[in-house]
Amino acid sequence: MELGDFLYKIGTTFGVGDDQSISSDVARLIRGASSEVGHLVPGGYLVVGSPGKGNLAVCPWVSIFDPDETTTATRGMYLVYLLAEDRKTFALSLNQGVTEITKALGAREARMRLAAEAAAIRDALSTDAKAGLSTTIDLGGRSGLPRSYEAGNLLAITYEVAALPSEQTLRADLARMITLYQEALAVREEVRQTTRDTIVTVVAQPPTKATELLLHFAPKSDAEYTQTVVARKLRKSRSHETLVARYGQFLRDRQVDVGTNVHPRDMVIIKDGVHWLAEAKFIRRGNATGAVREALGQLATYAFCLYPHDAQPRQLALFSEPVGEVYTRLLEHHGIAAVWPTDKGWTGSPTALAAGLA
Repeated sequence: MELGDFLYKIGTTFGVGDDQSISSDVARLIRGASSEVGHLVPGGYLVVGSPGKGNLAVCPWVSIFDPDETTTATRGMYLVYLLAEDRKTFALSLNQGVTEITKALGAREARMRLAAEAAAIRDALSTDAKAGLSTTIDLGGRSGLPRSYEAGNLLAITYEVAALPSEQTLRADLARMITLYQEALAVREEVRQTTRDTIVTVVAQPPTKATELLLHFAPKSDAEYTQTVVARKLRKSRSHETLVARYGQFLRDRQVDVGTNVHPRDMVIIKDGVHWLAEAKFIRRGNATGAVREALGQLATYAFCLYPHDAQPRQLALFSEPVGEVYTRLLEHHGIAAVWPTDKGWTGSPTALAAGLA
């Protein structure tokens, strides 16, 4: 579904004010946001919509979560489309979860703290990142969650439901806000380290990386490597797991044999009798360089240490977004196919396309 059509249908059919009437179609549309517009976000992000639980929400929402940050609108930083109380505007807001902090501090104190945190992060962002974005959103006059959403807003773009911009503009705005989301998460941690009591949100425990697991480890044989790595379970990030699951389902829908419970490998694929070893990388802040380097190293290591030298697998790098023509050619040069999601499904390098993996 087009993003503009999705927003317009919600904005023009959701009940207004005390009108609690809502068709099951629009409620289903909001709850099914992931299948309708999930293809527009990086593979590994989550899209969740809510028309309200029990009663209709004053401000129904569709949220986009980096699952390494949060998987719920109750805590952490996230992107969200918020429909105003009068149903005339949608705000695409980089916002902060209010429920948990409100329970801890009370509504008034929580809003003050979230507004202060939002201001501190905004001040630390670059001028270019903030250009043309609004520091406030207006969701209507009702008390409760709308006021908290307004306090938690970092930066936003507001649209008139009756005059939504073109599909191209809506998608470009979403892509820009996703980039801002990644930047703001990093900036928040910088502010946390350099100021006192400004950042009140709590960070999730980061997963153990393969590079950390193997610090100071120099195996003397393939067997020692296999014994050490297989015995010690890596805790993958949620965005990584979501990316693997999403691509795995794409392949299964096409009757391709896929294994994702193959630690320490991310995925193995059997297609047309060919064994593929796949490594997934979630790209943050546009750092394709780091993702490509890690994919090259891990694929080479796993192939060398986990497979017989006379029965080497084909290799596939799975990315959350395109890595660019140069890196795609570099991977192909080393015999590695590459795939990544698009707004229409999956695509990839010439080898991946020829093999039917995208």
